[in-house]
Amino acid sequence: MLTFLSRRLIASILVLFVASYIVYVLAATAGDPLAELRTSTARNKQALIEQRIQELQLNVPAPLRYFLWLGDALRGNLGTNLQGQSVNTQVANAAGVTIQLLTASLVLAVIIGILIGITSALRQYSGYDYTVTFLAFLAFSLPSFFIAVVLKAYVGIAFNNFLGAPDIPWYLLIIIPLVLGFLWMGIIGGAAKTRWLVFGIATVVSFAVLLYIHLTNWLNYPGLSIVGVGLLSLGAGVLVHLLTAGSGNKKSLYTAVTVAVIGMAVYYPFMLLSDRLNLWTLLLLGVIAIVVGAAVGYFFGGHDRTQSARTGAITAFLAGGFIVIDRYMRAWPVYTQSSYINGRPIGTVGAVTPNLSEATSSFWILSLDSLTHLLLPTISLMLISLAAYSRYSRANLLDVMNQDYIRTARAKGVNERTVVMRHAFRNALIPLTTIVAFDVGGLIGGAIITETVFAWKGMGNLFNTALQQVDVNPMMGFFLVTGAVAIVFNILADLAYSALDPRIRVTV
Repeated sequence: MLTFLSRRLIASILVLFVASYIVYVLAATAGDPLAELRTSTARNKQALIEQRIQELQLNVPAPLRYFLWLGDALRGNLGTNLQGQSVNTQVANAAGVTIQLLTASLVLAVIIGILIGITSALRQYSGYDYTVTFLAFLAFSLPSFFIAVVLKAYVGIAFNNFLGAPDIPWYLLIIIPLVLGFLWMGIIGGAAKTRWLVFGIATVVSFAVLLYIHLTNWLNYPGLSIVGVGLLSLGAGVLVHLLTAGSGNKKSLYTAVTVAVIGMAVYYPFMLLSDRLNLWTLLLLGVIAIVVGAAVGYFFGGHDRTQSARTGAITAFLAGGFIVIDRYMRAWPVYTQSSYINGRPIGTVGAVTPNLSEATSSFWILSLDSLTHLLLPTISLMLISLAAYSRYSRANLLDVMNQDYIRTARAKGVNERTVVMRHAFRNALIPLTTIVAFDVGGLIGGAIITETVFAWKGMGNLFNTALQQVDVNPMMGFFLVTGAVAIVFNILADLAYSALDPRIRVTV
C-alpha cells in the first residue's frame, strides 16, 4: 500500500507541474498586465510601468518566466499581485473563507445524501422514492445562481422579515405535520397497519411541536433545556444502537442510555463554564466526550465490545452536540437584539457582520454570527451536491443488494439490519468515495457564483478577480491550492478504499 501511494503521489505531482506550466503560459499570454498603466494619465506613468515590469519580471518570456515563478513557489513565495499585495496572504485569507463553505456543505451533503439514497433504495418504487427522485433531479438541474438567489430572497430576506413578528398561519400548522407524517410513513415502510401508525404518530408529534413553537414564541427565544437535551440524546442513542448493533445487543442499549444520562449530568456544569470556552477547548471537550462514550461501551462489554464502544462514542458525540446547540440557542436572543443585527440574524452579505467583533468578544455571539452568515451559501452549495450523492448512493446500494453474497447472507438467516448496514452499505460507499474526492477540488474552486451572490471573498472570488485583471500570480496561487487539495483527497480516497474493502489492500 505504501508503494502504491508513493507512486500515486509522484505521478500526481508530475501532473501538477505540467498542468501548472500550461496554465501559467496561457494566463501570462491572455492579456496585458500593463494595460491599466498604459492608459493612465499619471505624470510618472513610464516609471510605474518600468517598476511593474521589474516586480513581475515581465521582460522575461512567459515560458521561461514560469521557472522563475516555480523557484519562488517552491520556497514558499507566490509573489505579489498587480497592486503589490502578497499573494500568500491573499490565498491564505481566501482559502480560509472557502474551506468554511467547503467543509460545511460537503459534510452535510454527504451525510444527508447518503441517508436519502439508502432510504429511497430500501423503499424502491414507493411514493417516497418517486418524490425524492423528482426533488433530486430538480435540484441537480437548477443552475447554482438561481438556487443562491432564491435562497437569498425567500430564506434570508423573507425569513428575517418573518422573525420580526413570527406567527405560523393555521393552515401551515395542518399542512406541515401532514407532509412530515407522509414522509416518515414512506421512510419506515412496512405493512399498511405499520405505515398508518407511523403516519399518525409523526403527524401528532409534528403538530404538537409546531403548536408549542407558535404559542411560546420559540423562534425568538429558542432553547432545548436539560429535558430536551436528555430526550434527544436518548432518542439518538437508541437509534444509533438499533442501526449499529441491533435490538439483540442489550449491552449496546445500556451503553446508549448511560451515555445519555451522563450527558444530562454534565449539562449544568457545561453551561456554567461555557463563557470561558473557545473553539479549541470546545473541540477538546468533544474528543473527551467521544473517548468517555467509547469507554462506557467497552465497560459494558458483552459479546461484541466494539459494537457497544461504537454506540457509546457516537451517542456521546450527538449528546455533546445537543448541549452545544442549546448553548447557541441561549445566545440567540442577545445576538438578534444587538444593534448591529437589528432583528435580522440570517446573513445575506459577507462572512461576518461588520464591526460586531469590536462590540463583543463573546465566543458564542461571534461564532453564531459566522454560522448565520454561513447558512445560505452552505445550503446553496449543499443542495446540488446532495442531489448527486443521493442518486449515486441509491444506485450503488441497489446494485450491491442484488449481489450473490447478499443473497447468501439472507439465506443463512442474517437479519435485514445486518445485511444492509454491515454488508451492503459498506460496499456501496466505495464508488461514492471516488465521487466525493473528485468533487472536493471542484467545490473549493467552483464556488465563484455562490461567493459572488453572497459577497464572500473566497477562492472563487480570488480567481475571478485575477482572471479579469490578467493577474498571473494570484491565479497560479489559486491553481496550486486547488490542485494540491485534489491530490490530497484522491490519496485519502485510496486509503478509504483499503478500509472499506480488504481485497484492495491485497491487490494494490
